[in-house]
Amino acid sequence: MSEGTEPLVRRAARRLRGWGGVAAMGVACGLTASLTLLPLVREEGGAAAAPGTDRTAGSGAGGGVGVGVQVRADTCRNPEASLTPSTQDGPAIRAIKERGKLIVGVDQSSYRWGYRNPEKGVLEGFDIALARAVARGVLGDENAVIFRAIPTNQRIAALDSGKVDLVVRTMTINCRRIEQVAFSTAYFQAGQQVLAPKRSDITGYDASLRGRRVCSAEGSTAYEALEENSFGAVFKDEGDGTKDDRDLLTVPNQLDCLARLQLGEVDAVVTDNALAAGQAAQDPAVELKGKPFTKEYYGVAAKLGNDDLVRRVNHVLVGYRQGPWQAAYRQWLEKDLPGISGPPAPLYK
Repeated sequence: MSEGTEPLVRRAARRLRGWGGVAAMGVACGLTASLTLLPLVREEGGAAAAPGTDRTAGSGAGGGVGVGVQVRADTCRNPEASLTPSTQDGPAIRAIKERGKLIVGVDQSSYRWGYRNPEKGVLEGFDIALARAVARGVLGDENAVIFRAIPTNQRIAALDSGKVDLVVRTMTINCRRIEQVAFSTAYFQAGQQVLAPKRSDITGYDASLRGRRVCSAEGSTAYEALEENSFGAVFKDEGDGTKDDRDLLTVPNQLDCLARLQLGEVDAVVTDNALAAGQAAQDPAVELKGKPFTKEYYGVAAKLGNDDLVRRVNHVLVGYRQGPWQAAYRQWLEKDLPGISGPPAPLYK
């Protein structure tokens, strides 16, 4: 642990006595991980685009049936449309097979999605299960995978630098990002929502945020939404995105926002409702406020140009939607995020 990290973690631990062991441990681990990783690189995010085709999550048995659409670069319609599935090996797949391991960028502090089980000492969650399925589809072994924990704002940089082959980390597909990375078809539908203490008079993503301190992750669609319309909230640090950034209102990892909220340093958090549901499950003192105000789709991200890898991931997802997706949902998400009957139906270019 670095000298700069230790005081903050200790202070968090002191302040979190009484919040419950799970929440306190998760926050402390999240703070440590985010503050000891590589120097931050501001990710070019972009507000989530509304899908051109109405595809609600919960497509059930039809979730594996692809729909072909036209993708227009000038209007960015259907940004979540991806390449058709294939099992043909190309340069990216051959490099992975020669290495014998698939390297995947994941989260290690998002409860139920990608988090380190403190008892077992292993990474678990919905995204981890999907990453293992992809490893099995590429290398024939779900354990032939190396997980690398990366902050929200380093997902694209990790792909560009070749540090990871894929990112499976609740990453929203949108118009800006499809110019930076290559996405698989969508594997989950979510939406941005407000998380705040139950006792708070904040009612959602609305005028009740005026003058309030609101936290979001750097490079996230939540941050971009606040840039577009903050309702008068204070959401940007002085020196945001520079070496002078305090990482108070805009943070490297989304879980850091929960720590800020519990420490009383912010009044609310804006994030994906899928992630916020897990945080509310960890901490009974907070809850989701209002309704989701966007419709967003998560995709597996690869480096631009690695088309053979994207096609192989899409091939894996065809089978994954027919049963394993539902099993993973029941195991990891259903308790805290009920009512989803299946994955989004895939769209292909």
